[in-house]
Parts: sequence; structure tokens; C-alpha cells
Amino acid sequence: MWNRRGLMTAMAVTGLPGLMARAETAAGDLAGDLTPVHDPCLIRGDGLYHVFCTSQMREGHEGGLIHWRTSPDMLNWTYKGTVMPRFPAWVIDEIPDTRGAWAPDISYVNGRYLLYYCASLFGKNHSVIGLLTTPTLDTTHPDFAWKDEGLVIRSREGDRYNAIDPDHVVDAEGRHWLSFGSFWSGLQLVELDPETGKPKKGAKVRRIAGRSPPGAIEAPFIFRRGGWYYLVAAYDFCCRGVDSSYYTCVGRAKAIDGPYVDDTGKKLTDGGGKVLLRASAGDRYKGPGGASVFEENDAFFIVYHAYDAQNNGKPALRIQALKWPETSDADGWPTVV
Repeated sequence: MWNRRGLMTAMAVTGLPGLMARAETAAGDLAGDLTPVHDPCLIRGDGLYHVFCTSQMREGHEGGLIHWRTSPDMLNWTYKGTVMPRFPAWVIDEIPDTRGAWAPDISYVNGRYLLYYCASLFGKNHSVIGLLTTPTLDTTHPDFAWKDEGLVIRSREGDRYNAIDPDHVVDAEGRHWLSFGSFWSGLQLVELDPETGKPKKGAKVRRIAGRSPPGAIEAPFIFRRGGWYYLVAAYDFCCRGVDSSYYTCVGRAKAIDGPYVDDTGKKLTDGGGKVLLRASAGDRYKGPGGASVFEENDAFFIVYHAYDAQNNGKPALRIQALKWPETSDADGWPTVV
């Protein structure tokens, strides 16, 4: 099983020169169709790199939901289209006023791609996470088709969490999990049935990170390196163009369900977090967040959006390498190149 944290063995050589060059360059070297991109996730499949991102109906190039871009080298990006022309009927029945499919997450598990997404309204926690699957990302293949797998998890007014920003992860023992969450009590984790991609019967939702009111934390992403699980999350406020205060933090734990701590030992459930990405006053790109991490041949890349001060504050795709210290694994905190 593979997800966006890894590369299928059969594809291990193709595109490697571009990847190695990517590790030595900055995100400013990206070219092509880079905006609007919000909450991007990245995977390698069928000979290309694929990015999926948040979208609103009628936003960008055309109507439709979950924008899809491809690249042969992770540098030059082309808009491919949208995943869904409209929401499935069950989403509209659940949240009639929703207009956006937010924060998709892509994985490859047991012969099919799993594309999680969420639907909600700003400031509300009546939310749903849904799942789409396809056996291939090659749209010319006769087996290509996105299949609606329905509801994964929901939250409603009165719940202690918000069911948005899904992230699928497989732990070292092969167990499947979904992290998710935004504001309210913070970030959550629930175990999945690997056959369905939905919560196991009787699985409990566990809190893995949170901040004091207003509780501005969201967009969890968990990846594994060495003996550690790293949790990346967005802090403060997005979606305000160049006035966005979003920044990205990281914590780590020995077990996938925590406790996650920062480099000072403060638990992320108590508001801790080591800053990984944060804009400075003179930077072109503001509010870096909505991040995921992509791994290929032991190289790690952080994939995120930031608001472009030179393009009317539009959210743009950003990809940068993560650098690890040449010390023991116990000291292995990443920095962004």
C-alpha cells in the first residue's frame, strides 16, 4: 500500500533527475498553472505528479469541484480539470448551502486511489468528510472513473470537533487512520477499516492537538520518518489574502496517537508546536499553510499554499524541500529549504 508519502516501486526511477533538481531549488522555481491553489495534496501515479486542491463552485477555470493539476517533474504544472462536476446528492442533502469541496487528501491503497474531501460552511461545525475512489489517475484508461463512496465521518452543532481537513495515514503496524479537524477542540484522529476507508466499528475519536480559544488550529497531516510520527498543522487564520495570519507548525510522537510534542517538550494538546513555515514582513508569499508532505526516495517535500502579494493575494501552489540535520534521529527536526 502506498500513499502520497511514498512512491510506487515501479516508478522509482522515472522523473528522478527532476526530483533531485527540485531538492536544490526554491519554491519560486515552480512554473505553469499555480493559482488558485488552496490546501494542496500531492501524489505520484501513472507517470505524473498530481496535485489536488480546495475549490469553490465556479472558481478558477471552470465549474466543478476539487481542482486537479499534473506535472512531469514537480516543477511545471498544468491544469487538468476538476474531479467532480457537482457534489453527490447526499452532500447537498446534509449541507444544502455548501459551495466548496475543501482540503482533499489523496492516497493509493490496495489497488485504488482514495481521495478524501470535506464540505462545510465557514464558522460552522456541521460538516462532512466524503470519499471518492478510482483504480487509476490516467483519464484515458478504460477503468478510470471517480466512484462516490459516500460519507466517512460527520460533525454537527454540539459536537466537540469539526469534521473537515481529512488526512489518511498508515502507521508502522499497517493500521489505517484519519486525522482531521479545525478549531473547536482541535485536531482529531480515528482508526479506519482498511477495506472501506471509513472508521472501524466502535472506533473512538481521539484528540491529538489543540489551542486555547479561539482555537485556531486546523489542517493536520501526519507522516513517519525513522522512529517518529510528525504532525504538521496550520495555526491562526487563513483565507484573508495577504492579511492571512496562517503559519505552519510541527510536533512529533513515538506513537501515531501521541502525545505529540514540540522541540521544547510542550504537548500539542496544550498549544505547543515548533514553527516550520511563517511569513516575514517583506515576503512575497503570506500565510503559508494547508500543508501536506510528500516523500520520494528518502527526500521529503512540503506542499502548501500561500497568498501572493504580487498577484492580488491569490493563493498559490508552493513546494519546498525539507532538510533534516545530520545528527541522530532523536534530533531530527525538519527545516524548510
